[in-house]
Amino acid sequence: MKNSRRMRRLARLGNRPEASLSLTSLMDIFTILLLYLLVNQSDNPVVDPPKDIKLPNSIVDTKPRETVVVAVSNTEVLVKGEHVATMQEVLESDGRIVEAIRNKMVTIRESSIGLDEDVDDSTEVTILADQTVHYSTMKRIMSSCTAAGYNRISLAVNQK
Repeated sequence: MKNSRRMRRLARLGNRPEASLSLTSLMDIFTILLLYLLVNQSDNPVVDPPKDIKLPNSIVDTKPRETVVVAVSNTEVLVKGEHVATMQEVLESDGRIVEAIRNKMVTIRESSIGLDEDVDDSTEVTILADQTVHYSTMKRIMSSCTAAGYNRISLAVNQK
């Protein structure tokens, strides 16, 4: 009789279904994660201005492209994050072209030839200027960029 009870218990244990993993819920989680990553992926670079530059506000439809960035604050001019000239030097320079900015831009343009696939993209510059910088100063900086061979100039603004 003991044998029969034991045999029944073993038979009951042997008939239990094995634990299985439900793939449906895992597939749902991975699908949601994939959609989240695709939606939040950004192809366009975000151009962050330095802390001492306050950009003007505007309604913008186009996104920024990756270009050479010239940052203009009340105190200095930076090209690709490197100090080029102080605002005092820009104001005191003779003529409509600031030689320090033009020379730096020419150096950058000559060092990047052959790296870019599209020639037009290598002649584009984005200027991040503080909203308090006077237009005549901006005009001299833009003229310096044009003299260095950068034909396409974009001014960065805050998007609303």
